[in-house]
Amino acid sequence: MITNKTIDQGQPFDWGKTAPDYAKYRDIYPDLFYQKILNLGLCRRGQNVLDLGTGTGVLPRNLYKHGARFTGVDISEEQIQQARRLSAAAGMDIEYIAASAEEITFPAKSFDVVTASQCFLYFDKAVVLPLIHRILKDDGHFCILYMVWLPEETDIAGHSEDLVLKYNPAWTGGNMDRHTLPQTTHWPEELFELENTETFDMNIPFTRESWHGRMKACRGVGASSLPPETIAAFEADHLQYLNSQPEKFDILHSATIINLRRRDQNP
Repeated sequence: MITNKTIDQGQPFDWGKTAPDYAKYRDIYPDLFYQKILNLGLCRRGQNVLDLGTGTGVLPRNLYKHGARFTGVDISEEQIQQARRLSAAAGMDIEYIAASAEEITFPAKSFDVVTASQCFLYFDKAVVLPLIHRILKDDGHFCILYMVWLPEETDIAGHSEDLVLKYNPAWTGGNMDRHTLPQTTHWPEELFELENTETFDMNIPFTRESWHGRMKACRGVGASSLPPETIAAFEADHLQYLNSQPEKFDILHSATIINLRRRDQNP
């Protein structure tokens, strides 16, 4: 269980509660997303990569074929169990560790790349950023990734978001746009320098079922501390709405990739 006074008005949440739905419905990044990472020279053959907040191992599993050696870390044991299950089923040799990002204890200069996708806002930056700097090799890279749907530009996303807020008014994960990505733009300049950043749009295809599953697996619903009867009421309301929509549709998302290079503190 995580409690952060800056997130969901301090309402606790637990990604472990939604691990099965997360494994089934949140592996949605399109090929373009991964190609953007590869184009930066990251997560390629010969590199040792640590994925913080790995969840069900979405990033390592989808980049595995490009030859990097991956380790995934997540605070949720249930998410890590799903990551291990999915990786084993695909014959992938990926190490997974259940731990918070603030507790990683890898030796200094262990990794060429550290990634953090959809999770940087949850970290204690004062603790995690020096740790990442310590475990990165000279000129190593820390890559922050984030993707949000755009509720003002896609009616289905906007209506779904309204329903989440109807049942969970404390949820602060909504009303995102290309300029309000949470807490991804500050880092100690003595530790990292910005090499490049890019924000780009992607249309992601869904069915009624997969979009409903995606919404169930968000922090405002499945991972929240809402009582089961409230979650069930949201599901019924959301399904009723989706039944009035086409069976297949696209949801416009905006993705941001921030690529930081490790600075040498002792030149």
